[in-house]
Amino acid sequence: MKITLDLLRILDAIDRQGSFSAAAVALHRVPSALSHAVAKLESELAVQLFIRSGRKATLSAAGQTLLEDGRHLLRAAAELERRVQRIATGWEAELRIVVDAIIPVERIYPLLERFYAAGHGTQIRLTYEVLGGTWDALATDRADLVIGAPGDMPARSGLASRLLCPDTKFVFAVAAGHPLATWPGTIPSSELARHRAVVIADTSQELDARSIGIIEGQDALRVPDIRAKASAQVAGLGIGHLPHWLAAPELAAGRLIEKQIASPRPAMPLHLAWRSRQIGRALAWFLEELAKKAEIEALTGGL
Repeated sequence: MKITLDLLRILDAIDRQGSFSAAAVALHRVPSALSHAVAKLESELAVQLFIRSGRKATLSAAGQTLLEDGRHLLRAAAELERRVQRIATGWEAELRIVVDAIIPVERIYPLLERFYAAGHGTQIRLTYEVLGGTWDALATDRADLVIGAPGDMPARSGLASRLLCPDTKFVFAVAAGHPLATWPGTIPSSELARHRAVVIADTSQELDARSIGIIEGQDALRVPDIRAKASAQVAGLGIGHLPHWLAAPELAAGRLIEKQIASPRPAMPLHLAWRSRQIGRALAWFLEELAKKAEIEALTGGL
């Protein structure tokens, strides 16, 4: 192979330092070794890579093209070395964290900030899932850690969980201009069934999808996330339950009206869940932090 990583490092050093002699000092090598390596490469490629003027060396157009793309390879090789080193020390190359849509993602940011500040180097991939989709992400190896998995854990091996929040507070709300806004007293299920519900689609891919807040035969508008659900209800497109933290500002502004219904939404516990077969140091770090009372309160307070 004519072009090697070592040759790319030599070209990079010469370009940055401006001369063969300065690059040799930076690379702890003798100038003649660099001159020989570059001359050999120029001969094999049949191109001139540097324009020499006295002690100064400037890349030719061909040399600039080679080094521009070559630097991508140098960066990729350096990152690969770091990943291998991290894996050897027990730190995962990547940790995939799923957050259930009921938890505001910005509540995770202080935790991530502390993790990054510690300089562990593990890459974090943060995504949302809905309802059974959180458990499904673990079961199908799309996630390593789930924050806020709702309901019961499915019967799958290799998964572990612990309670994060015993209950979440939901508000049944309708738009101020919705026909149900003026309904006197408790609204029976038979009346709710006559009106469209706004629901978030379960994101399960293999496990059975879960549905909450829909009465049999009721029309439904399915939206992609919890904030879209809230805005759809404010727009009067349908009715449904919203987490208290999201409904409160709309209720205070008068854009939503809280109503009592005959069959309130049952309690929904939230869990911390993870893949337990191979726990790397990054996953262990998050599990330890998320066992702290203050951290749990910061995540689930007001839910």
